[in-house]
Amino acid sequence: MFMLLLLFILFLFSPYLLLPIAGFFIFLLLLLPFKFTFDSILRLFTIPSQIYKIATNPELRKNHALEHATANVLDRNYGYQNLAGYADEGGFFIIGTQDSLMVEQAAREGLALLKAGEEELAIHGKCGTSITVANFISALIFIILILSTGYFSLINMVLAILIANLAGPLLGKYVQKYFTTSADVEEMEIVSTNFAGGNHWRAPAKIFVKTTRIPYLNR
Repeated sequence: MFMLLLLFILFLFSPYLLLPIAGFFIFLLLLLPFKFTFDSILRLFTIPSQIYKIATNPELRKNHALEHATANVLDRNYGYQNLAGYADEGGFFIIGTQDSLMVEQAAREGLALLKAGEEELAIHGKCGTSITVANFISALIFIILILSTGYFSLINMVLAILIANLAGPLLGKYVQKYFTTSADVEEMEIVSTNFAGGNHWRAPAKIFVKTTRIPYLNR
């Protein structure tokens, strides 16, 4: 707000002083397509490898599914809509609430529902996978537009971002279902739920849900 007021005062009393500032911002604007090109090339190589690492790790995929199921239950039953989370091979984190008992109840309910066949709970609309897929799509489209037109332009960049934002959520759910989550959780069990930090220096509360795999004896 202060910067806007300062620029307004400069414009009123000495508009010529704004010319270097305007030139600097125009220069940055012209550099955007080149930076976006560099980022796009980087994403084309890094994003597939990230998804591959998750897709080839069964334990991580199952915990990722349990994380989503827990978040969906918390959203549906308790009204939590702004939770975040991530999974690892030993369990998963739910970020944005301090109520570990509620998280444990939601985790156990989510696990039971997945075992009962409600596989759609393994998919979450706000999963980072969708953002990752959207970034990959925008990078791919932008590179294709550059190769087909021969121009580094803001129009190509904006077009790539718009298409990615439209297709990203749909393709992101597809990638979640077949590559980054697994609803095959018959052998999974919740071990414990622990407060894992947060609420310090504005850090959000974080709760860790530990899981384990118990193979059935008749298999």
